[in-house]
Amino acid sequence: MPKAYWVTTYRAIKDADKVAAYAKLAGPALTAAGGRFLARGAPSAVYELGLMERTVLIEFETVEQAVAAHDSPAYQAALAALDDGADRDMRIVAGA
Repeated sequence: MPKAYWVTTYRAIKDADKVAAYAKLAGPALTAAGGRFLARGAPSAVYELGLMERTVLIEFETVEQAVAAHDSPAYQAALAALDDGADRDMRIVAGA
């Protein structure tokens, strides 16, 4: 089975305190669910229609594991803390 990659980009941060509260809960929730953070932060370079926005890349063993991590009570609590603090684009992609 291919690994899975959780990719999140932050289109806009509206409330830095809510984003910080989210991060405090989300990191431990996702690592406890088997996620491994591969990259976090602003891009080093962008090309074509790329945007200079915060990006997070997390690896999971399977798509099912990544979906279960998202749907877990611990991660849902992190999302509740984030509330409307950011506009994000989040997706789970199966590895090649």
